[in-house]
Amino acid sequence: MTTREEQNARHEQNETLTRTGPGTKMGALLRRYWIPALMSEELPEPDCAPIRAPLLGEKLVAFRDSEGRIGLVDEFCAHRRVSLWFGRNEECGLRCAYHGWKFDVTGQCVDLPSEPENSGIRQRMRITAYPCIEQGGVIWTYMGPAELQPPPPGLEWSLMPAPRRFISKRFEACNFMQALEGGIDSSHVGFLHQGAFRRGEAASQKVGAMIEGDSPIFEIEPYDGGLLIAARRQVAEQYYWRVTPWIAPFHQLVPRRHDKSPIFGHSWVPIDDENCWAWSYGYHPDRDLTRAELADYRNGGGIFEKTLPGGFIPIANKGNDYLMDRNAQVAGIDFSGIAGIATQDASLQESMGPIVDRSLENLVATDRAIVMTRRALLNAIAANEAGATLPGLDPESQRVRSCGVTLPTDIPFDTGAKTLLFPDRPERHTEHAGAAE
Repeated sequence: MTTREEQNARHEQNETLTRTGPGTKMGALLRRYWIPALMSEELPEPDCAPIRAPLLGEKLVAFRDSEGRIGLVDEFCAHRRVSLWFGRNEECGLRCAYHGWKFDVTGQCVDLPSEPENSGIRQRMRITAYPCIEQGGVIWTYMGPAELQPPPPGLEWSLMPAPRRFISKRFEACNFMQALEGGIDSSHVGFLHQGAFRRGEAASQKVGAMIEGDSPIFEIEPYDGGLLIAARRQVAEQYYWRVTPWIAPFHQLVPRRHDKSPIFGHSWVPIDDENCWAWSYGYHPDRDLTRAELADYRNGGGIFEKTLPGGFIPIANKGNDYLMDRNAQVAGIDFSGIAGIATQDASLQESMGPIVDRSLENLVATDRAIVMTRRALLNAIAANEAGATLPGLDPESQRVRSCGVTLPTDIPFDTGAKTLLFPDRPERHTEHAGAAE
């Protein structure tokens, strides 16, 4: 039983980990990184309609100007705080529908019809604006101090040509930490996803080790991008390792089935403290994705999920109990009675409530990855406040792959899987301020 002091400490830690708005410690950390904000297709052409694009507790509007530049600005006009979502996107600026004040992609007011130009009022009028870049079919933004802006992301999937990648996003109604922790938790695979694994992969000792009495042993190694989270299972006289890289602060790769298969991953981005975007991507570093693979992804196969037309709300969602089928649950078709890996994850992550009370948890050995990721984020927060090096900020540190590999029992996973995890940078760094245990 925990003491009142321990519960208070846990509550304080939970507040630190989950609050991402302006002025919060986690918010300050996340703003130091390039953040996936929108899919490029959401702003399909110059002067198209603006869209709402809230991030990290800030209400923002995005638009593509006449020259194709992306603006991500405060949703509300500097004049009377009217929403600029109602504005007109025209001639390299977003014009407020109320009194015609117009702002460019930098947030500068470029036209103020009601005042003479020589008054100087227009020149003094600005709204918050964040720089944006397009890379890998995604619009990325940087919301931190201008003088600390890092180079563009080095995540491998974001550097792939379009035929080699598939990207989607969906809305998830919970704090980003719940979604992130679900992504790095390999021990739930043998229960929650066992039906999907049985159907999606030929029967093998590896699959059997995950879905029958799943109790992996975790070994976790810090590296310069974050953590390598390795789940070990016994397969005959060898160990089967599923290695999940967590790339600080919100990226995670799914263990690869074999070294010829596509690589999948997620990025969990806070909309606000109680909702997040679940980005999902699949790519192959050496070939174009096949028609069959793309058709499966578009149809909600694997880690992907079908969404309602005109948005990013999953078809199976909290409002319809995720289309749960109790008969399928009883029959063992799907352990939870919910179809689809992404939907299965979202249903349980959202079931915890908007922000789970971690002070009530009872963590065990298989939760070591959760504990170390939280610790790494808290250390990164401290490093950010001290002006020290942050994990995963250098684009080179983001160059890592996931893997699933069988090794002799006397070969450490980080040695035996090194060429699979770091094929193009064998001399990687293994120490940094943010992920020390």
